[in-house]
Amino acid sequence: MPSVLPVLAGLLLTLSWADGARADSLAAALDAAWAHHPQVATWAARSEEAAARAALAAAPTAGPPSLAFGHLGRGPGHDGGRREWEVELAAPLWLPGQQAARQSEAASGANVLAATQDALRLQLAGAVREAGWAVVEARAVRDLAQRREASARALEAEVQRRHAAGELARIDANQAQGERLAAQGEAADAASTLRAAEQAWRALTGLPAPLTLEPERVADASGAEHPQLTAATAALHAAQARLRASRASRRDPPELGLRLVRERDAVAEPWSSLLGVQFKLPFSTAAQVRVNDAAAQAELAEATAMLEQVHRVHALDVERARAELDAAAERDAATAQRQALAAESLRLAEKAFALGESDLATLLRLHASAREADAAHTRQRIARAAAVSRLNQALGVLP
Repeated sequence: MPSVLPVLAGLLLTLSWADGARADSLAAALDAAWAHHPQVATWAARSEEAAARAALAAAPTAGPPSLAFGHLGRGPGHDGGRREWEVELAAPLWLPGQQAARQSEAASGANVLAATQDALRLQLAGAVREAGWAVVEARAVRDLAQRREASARALEAEVQRRHAAGELARIDANQAQGERLAAQGEAADAASTLRAAEQAWRALTGLPAPLTLEPERVADASGAEHPQLTAATAALHAAQARLRASRASRRDPPELGLRLVRERDAVAEPWSSLLGVQFKLPFSTAAQVRVNDAAAQAELAEATAMLEQVHRVHALDVERARAELDAAAERDAATAQRQALAAESLRLAEKAFALGESDLATLLRLHASAREADAAHTRQRIARAAAVSRLNQALGVLP
């Protein structure tokens, strides 16, 4: 029966790897998170709205035509006297330059929608990157804690054996047992942290948490504009287009109507037909013009300030991300050297303890030092990979 356990353990590990393989790619996780994002469900409707605005701006008239009917007579029960029937078909007309301005406004609105979608996807990519590396770090810490617990159990068993043989004092056995209990508590805490990180990942992507993540490489974004800059620029162009549309719409659109009148003066007289044209030109009010212009100017000023702010923040984000990556690389190299030195010292201490040339307190101290060095190097290795992801995020590059 014991020989079956390794086979079952390997099978379970294989199945868990197959279950998590779908989440080991940041790009696949981003696609899954995008599919779960609540705003994506509204994108089709927003696209349809933008298309409808473009269709309205391309229409031959400034609005839908209208049809009116009219009748003039002495009323019910009076067959004699004057009778008149009137039909009028009217349509609003574009003001000079108004249709071109509205078409530009509709096109800029569609561009804003597309740019906003790209910016939102990049923002979601940042959340996926952070959640993914949080899972990887939590799993690495959990694995270290489990290895510490296994090592503490082995040390406790060895110390108990030597205590029973009279080679070590009771206080040494108590210290070994305390070390095992501390390692056991640390492993439980690390497992709880990992579960929380996995739940956050699943809530974001709907996928199983990754067993590992392939580190990203620093992207070359020299020829591409940051999606947030693109969105801010599109918003500025849209504000400019709305200001032009406002200035081209100083008054309500004029209306051209075609009238057909059928009339008679008496019952004995024949019906006659009249055809007429009516042109209606609404007046504009200075107050309404100021209101429209002020609103459009305020939106343009806000969009201009926002674009300038996005430029400043983008430059600072890239500078900070590059500095963090350089620092993470230095810390990674330093902790790697520290890990190697601590591992060598621990091997020598274990050999000395086994030969009775060193006490348990020294061995436990070097065990703690080696654990700290392992944990520091593991964290810094993951922090370096996460720093590369943050730099790519600042550059505006998707996984």
